[in-house]
Amino acid sequence: MLDEILNSPLNGGLEATLVLIILIFLEAVLSADNAIALAALSQGLEDPKLQRQALNFGLVVAYVLRISLILTATWITNFWQFELLGAAYLLWLVFQYFTSNDDPEHEHHGPRFETLLQAIPLIALTDLAFSLDSVTTAIAVSQETWLVLTGATIGIITLRFMAGLFIRWLDEFVHLEDAGYLTVALVGLRLLLRVIDDQLVPPEWLMISAIALLFLWGFSQRTLTTSTIEKPETVEEPEKSEVSK
Repeated sequence: MLDEILNSPLNGGLEATLVLIILIFLEAVLSADNAIALAALSQGLEDPKLQRQALNFGLVVAYVLRISLILTATWITNFWQFELLGAAYLLWLVFQYFTSNDDPEHEHHGPRFETLLQAIPLIALTDLAFSLDSVTTAIAVSQETWLVLTGATIGIITLRFMAGLFIRWLDEFVHLEDAGYLTVALVGLRLLLRVIDDQLVPPEWLMISAIALLFLWGFSQRTLTTSTIEKPETVEEPEKSEVSK
């Protein structure tokens, strides 16, 4: 049915519109795991203001890298080494997170940053590693470069909005950060399987289903705070009657 509509001589700009909608939908779906990963990384900075600045500047750099990736995608896809590096980087982040020692003063187990300039490159590189997967999917949908670039632009805007939400939610839900890094592991393993053999790569619907289940687990338990813990009721002591002399 879709093919008949797109092949119709009356479709005009309908094909471009439908493809753009599909690309935006893919960017939104595939940005969820990316957003939580970037939000978790930004928490390596103590100051909430610096966390927001790290996301803003990091995603500006990430946008430039993502556009460069799209423009050179035909060339890059010929070199499996890029995907191997992306997979190794993402899996290294996961390994570093789950093997880090517990810090009684900080719940964040990921990389820690002393300055803003330390966080920005890591955020940009993480988005680039995720883009190796999402850009390949986008190019498979459309060979029109301007459509893919438009989808990527909307995707970056969506990613910044979602990452801002996740920064707040990471403090509210116990398992959300763990779930986020597990989704990073899934993307890293997917890239690694693509390097080994394309036939081993799981279908997109299976990846989305697995990520959705991880997100359900991540949002399953709220963090207990002093405001949520009920204080025991205090029993008022009866006033002592005055003792008559």
